[in-house]
This record gives sequence, structure tokens and C-alpha cells, in this order.
Amino acid sequence: MKLRVAATAVGALAAALLAVAPANAQAKPHPYDHQDPAKSGCWNSAKVVRTADIKSRVEKVGTIKLWWSFKCKTNWVEIRSSSSATGTISVYAADKRYDQFRFKAGNKGRHWGNMVEANNMCAYGTVSLQWNGGRGGQNASGSTTRACD
Repeated sequence: MKLRVAATAVGALAAALLAVAPANAQAKPHPYDHQDPAKSGCWNSAKVVRTADIKSRVEKVGTIKLWWSFKCKTNWVEIRSSSSATGTISVYAADKRYDQFRFKAGNKGRHWGNMVEANNMCAYGTVSLQWNGGRGGQNASGSTTRACD
């Protein structure tokens, strides 16, 4: 009788551990998520897959580009606009991972954000920027359409 109770207890414990393990398992991190594409070398095997305008209420003020690296299987966003602009660059993968990068004025208006891995899924990018503190409607935004690997 003791043997049957012990076997039942061990079996119940094993079943409980198996049921809990997947819930607590961590998703495998993507090694290039939130990395700089220039510093990582991913930019060397990349191409622009989507381009769009950055617009204020009255005019085009820049360009937003969504990049794809074949080697690293990542996307990121690059913008070109006024060198006096500040703002936020974002890239989104279809599985809801994203990266946001805040940039300061300078760099001749060329800025890029960090990467997210997006192998076999869609991604897109956005930017919001402002100049002169955003006073007088001096802000703009842009978004690429989705690109799917």
C-alpha cells in the first residue's frame, strides 16, 4: 500500500512540474534585438524595403526608411530630416516586439534606431519629431507600410 501511495505522489508531482514548466519557460531572446545596426555589422547586408515621407501639417519635412538585414534577419528605421529636429524612431515586429529610440538634434538630420528580429514576419516603422520645442505646430510624423519577410 505504501508503494502505491508513493508512486501516485511521485506521478502527481511529475505531472505538476510538466504542467508548470511551459508557463514559466522564457522565450529565447533574439540576439540582435535592441542593437545598433551599424555597430553590429547588420547594416552591411541590408537593403531599404519601405520608404515614406515625414510630414508636418503643411509640408514634407523628411524621409523615413525601413531597412531589412538578410544576414541578421532584423529590421530598423532610418530617418533624414532637419538637423534641428528631435524625436522618437520606432520599429515594430508582427509578434508585438518593438524598439523605440529617442534622438537629439544634430547629425545633419540623419538618425536611425535599433533593430528588432523579424524573420518570417512583417515589420513597419514610425517616427515622430519636433523642432523649436513643437511650438506653433512645428512637429511631424511618418510611417512606413508593412514589409513582410
